[in-house]
Amino acid sequence: MNLSFFDQFSSPSFLGIPLILIAMTFPALLLPSPGNRWITSRLSTLQLWFINLVTKQLMMPLDKKGHKWALILTSLMIFLLLINLLGLLPYTFTPTTQLSMNLALAFPLWLATLLTGLRNQPSASLGHLLPEGTPTPLIPALVLIETTSLLIRPLALGVRLTANLTAGHLLIQLISTATTALFSTMPAVSLLTLLILLMLTVLEVAVAMIQAYVFVLLLSLYLQENI
Repeated sequence: MNLSFFDQFSSPSFLGIPLILIAMTFPALLLPSPGNRWITSRLSTLQLWFINLVTKQLMMPLDKKGHKWALILTSLMIFLLLINLLGLLPYTFTPTTQLSMNLALAFPLWLATLLTGLRNQPSASLGHLLPEGTPTPLIPALVLIETTSLLIRPLALGVRLTANLTAGHLLIQLISTATTALFSTMPAVSLLTLLILLMLTVLEVAVAMIQAYVFVLLLSLYLQENI
């Protein structure tokens, strides 16, 4: 029984071919393709409004130099948001529950922000490793601590996203299993757990959106430090 709870996090395959790439590209099919007209439908208008809202929120803490990253950050935000929300549907697979995928997204982008800072302002970027006014005997220890905290940032991004989504999926499966198991013996308790399940589902929808936003927001803050 315990093993079956974690079967939902294993990557699906067909004839030995992993289907995670299809799961990653499927959200793009849900977005309406652009046409020749400015406004084609209500769905495209809603899509443009949402993209503009997300872009404004992500670009707010950035200077004008960081606005060239708007396309990358907004696309990543919508990509993570769609994958997280689609993963809450029954009989679906959530690629963002895989730590390897989240690290594959976090590490290159974090490295790009770091290299941007080292190229544009190397003195200021290296100056973050040593706070101003540090006593001389503490300099080696503080440099080591700040370097460790800098290098652990992509790992923290990936683990945060993976842990929150994995915990939510496990809770939903545990409570849904308890609801079906108690329905024949204790219907009243089963209805109570069903109510808890519905509230937890609403909470997980909010968590899916918040985690996608936090992932990209932290990347934008790392970028702001290096521009």
